[in-house]
Amino acid sequence: MVLLNNRYDILKELGSGGFAVTYQARDQMQPSKPFCVVKQLRSNQASDPRIVSFFEKEAATLEILGHHPQIPRLLAHFSENQAFYIVQEFIDGQDLSLELRPGIKQDEAYGLCLLQDVLPVLEFIHQNQVIHRDIKPDNLVRRQADGKVVLIDFGAVKQLASLQVNAGGQVTSTVVIGTSGYMPWEQSQRKPTPSSDLYALGMTVIQALTGLTPDQLDEDPKTLELEWQTYTQVSPALAHLLSKMVRHAPRDRYLTATDVLADVNHLVGVPSRVATVRVGRPVPDSFLEPEVAPPPVTRRNWLKWVGFGAAGLVSVPMLKSFLSPAPPAPGGRAQPPAPKANTNNSLSEFTFNIVQVNERGETISTSPGRAAYFTEDLGNGIGLDMVALPGGEFVMGSPPEELERGDSEGPQRTVTVPAFFMGRFAVTQAQYQAIMGKNPSAFSENGANRPVEEVSWHDAVAFCEKLSQQTGRTYRLPSEAEWEYACRAGTTTPFHFGPTITTDLANYDGNFTYGTGPKGVYRKQTTDVGSFPPNAVGLYDMHGNVWEWCADHWHSNYEGAPTNGTAWLSSDESTSRLMRGGSWDSYPRYCRSAFRNVLPPVYRYDLIGFRVVCAAARAL
Repeated sequence: MVLLNNRYDILKELGSGGFAVTYQARDQMQPSKPFCVVKQLRSNQASDPRIVSFFEKEAATLEILGHHPQIPRLLAHFSENQAFYIVQEFIDGQDLSLELRPGIKQDEAYGLCLLQDVLPVLEFIHQNQVIHRDIKPDNLVRRQADGKVVLIDFGAVKQLASLQVNAGGQVTSTVVIGTSGYMPWEQSQRKPTPSSDLYALGMTVIQALTGLTPDQLDEDPKTLELEWQTYTQVSPALAHLLSKMVRHAPRDRYLTATDVLADVNHLVGVPSRVATVRVGRPVPDSFLEPEVAPPPVTRRNWLKWVGFGAAGLVSVPMLKSFLSPAPPAPGGRAQPPAPKANTNNSLSEFTFNIVQVNERGETISTSPGRAAYFTEDLGNGIGLDMVALPGGEFVMGSPPEELERGDSEGPQRTVTVPAFFMGRFAVTQAQYQAIMGKNPSAFSENGANRPVEEVSWHDAVAFCEKLSQQTGRTYRLPSEAEWEYACRAGTTTPFHFGPTITTDLANYDGNFTYGTGPKGVYRKQTTDVGSFPPNAVGLYDMHGNVWEWCADHWHSNYEGAPTNGTAWLSSDESTSRLMRGGSWDSYPRYCRSAFRNVLPPVYRYDLIGFRVVCAAARAL
């Protein structure tokens, strides 16, 4: 074990290049031993007092920048064995290079959201007389906790490792900081300005819209201006804005991030504002008043419902009353106009095995289960199975002692959920094709029975609306409370399988473990729905495979949340939306029943799908 400064336990190398190596580490001096990032900066003159003074100055700057919620906090800095070390907050997420894949074009809404997310950060650092100098997809990390883009890897840190004292006693740098294609010409001459960062951000957004990296784009030989607009379709206003960000001459570009942000906000209809730094997320102005929930169902009734009680399932005739069309949840879309009634109101029953594991992921019990459901006919032999779930109470969120939990998962509270139907599986590619007439999925080869992905929240809502029009029943996305209630199915452990998870039970990144569970396989793609055991109410793939959109707007915790199972909505429809369940590319802790993820509603990834619910006319 390598222990730096008698405190930081080095776990693995995250990356290296030039003069620096970056490691993931644990802070052994903190009670929770949190992750952190340690950057080792090698220097041949680390003992020179002038170099040390420069290091101290830059560290002080990083400390100030870390006050912005979208910049990693500086935790410590020190020198040891002829090397400088910077210790920063570990940002749990993925960099945008995983979103901006070659040949994949993002839409205009994506580009605007990215600009709105990053420009306020540039405002802040430029106001503090700092130029980043290396903005590119690899240095923009989408934080898992809230979907915000965090700016990492400042050029000043890289420069520290290349400093030397020249013959005149001056501290100088011998390297150009920046990445070819993203940095403008003046930066390559070691003369960066704030507009150099705007150029790099503009190139990143153009990459997102065209699916092409900067080296694949040509310049006009006469004007030296970038030729990019023929590779994508965006509004003239956005095209003008981006072209101005990436003008060859600095004097022709936007001068400040504030100017760019004002034009972006004008495009999307947001009032101009004075640049400020907000610590934490704003509390939404309001959320809609919830409806009154039905009386709770007891634990005994829940067990009877799923087939464990002596009385077995509730009678099918009683369940038929669930199938009448019902109004949408508060804040949902308007009910479709006069749809043709669907007369397929019969319910069937299916059986399955319920698996429970211990802390090591070993199966300790397998018991029979059964559930009632109906199949919605989508045409051409394609059906949509909807499983009946009883109303009841459950404790939502995770307890403080749950391993690797996040603050957004609390405080725990008791929530009452009315009865409803939920999709037995995530919506498949075949089902999406049947309703929407297209299949946007990245894993479309032999993918009819795989979950649809590359769908935004708006795409999922449009599917629900069209399905409702076709069937005469109201389909919608589940509320976050409904999703967790259905996932847990009466359990209180991190996963409905028990205290851990294995890749025999779900599709996630098996290179990583939860607790004392085992490592497994990393499939690097989705799997057919229903490939793994279901939970106690007969729902499949509630952990892993694809993230599932929920109806709710994002809130940073459950303070003030409804307790009747309805979606928690804010007055700002552009607010990010919730996702649950984890994906094929997720660490196991992200697949926990209580874990909450968030993204703007316009985003599409091959990690994200959805599952639908159908409202019940009345509870049992």
